[in-house]
Amino acid sequence: MEPIPAPDVVVTDGGSGFAKAVRATWPRTKVQRCVFHAFCQVKRCTTTRPKLQAGRELYGIALDLMHIETLHQAELWRERYLDWCGFWADFLEDTTLVDGRRVYTHERLRKARRSLSSLVSAGTLFTYLDPELAKAGPLPSTNNRIEGGVNAQLRAILRNHRGLTSLKRVKAVFWWCHAHSGDARTAREKLATMPRDADIDLLYDVYSSSPKQGDGRPEWGDRAVWEELHRKDPFPFWLD
Repeated sequence: MEPIPAPDVVVTDGGSGFAKAVRATWPRTKVQRCVFHAFCQVKRCTTTRPKLQAGRELYGIALDLMHIETLHQAELWRERYLDWCGFWADFLEDTTLVDGRRVYTHERLRKARRSLSSLVSAGTLFTYLDPELAKAGPLPSTNNRIEGGVNAQLRAILRNHRGLTSLKRVKAVFWWCHAHSGDARTAREKLATMPRDADIDLLYDVYSSSPKQGDGRPEWGDRAVWEELHRKDPFPFWLD
């Protein structure tokens, strides 16, 4: 992250270590927790059809996260969630004797509550509604644009073409990205400028020269490439 100019806002899915990295490298950057991933954390604990009333209510509260469009709605959501926490507080303290020791009866609901409470306390759920930050235009509340629009498609390619070698997997991903770059040229015009296998092999050698994995294979993604984030031409391709 160090070579990348600090953005005003970064949207994160809550991956471990990311918050610490942001504080270290982009101390002034505001964090927006992806509300879809926040909802999914709750859904994993409650399922889509909770049996308990407390679970049904919490699932509905989490689902509504993806429909907040104003600061007033955000405040109403926060009050609704805190009311839920207060109403079901004693219920969530119930314990059960299992193998000679006391455990919380509704541990999964408690886990879902912890996931939301930590985000409410951190104030990262509604950063996208900050009027100062949104002066230049609306801010995203999720990172689904890249997760569903790009990452999911790349995973589908690799899933549908099992058995490729590591290098051919890299080439498959490279070709998909090049073909879906948003370039308005015709397929024939794109084909004339697409990198050949030799070009991709060279890129692989250059960018994987360091570091190495334990078995000697190249390790990809060791750091950001400055030129990839500062383009003059929207569809460049070059080899240095």
